[in-house]
Amino acid sequence: MTQPIPGLDGAYWPYLALLLFAVLPTEIWRWLAVAFARRIPPESPALEWVRAVATALLAGVVAKLIIVPPGALAAAPLGLRIGALTVALAIMLFDRRRVMLAVLMGEATLVAGAWLLI
Repeated sequence: MTQPIPGLDGAYWPYLALLLFAVLPTEIWRWLAVAFARRIPPESPALEWVRAVATALLAGVVAKLIIVPPGALAAAPLGLRIGALTVALAIMLFDRRRVMLAVLMGEATLVAGAWLLI
């Protein structure tokens, strides 16, 4: 049996593991993206593609949360989940600068509806 490494066997091992295996691998890519993104013009086709992919990923996550919800969200009826999305989208279509208001109103609709129905 191998002996534990002193200092890694104590209470700080989970924090070191989190830093080594979660933070550092993702932070490297974030810093590289920041360094390279400064050289790309905002109207370039590469950034348009990145925006399209990011939008598609976000739409996929929202669709999955509505159609196959996890945890407590599964207790809310499908109509309520679609209604909360409709409220948020209506606010976004009215004024695209009010993203936080759209998110908060969609959440408020979902919470209020779940509180009344469940």
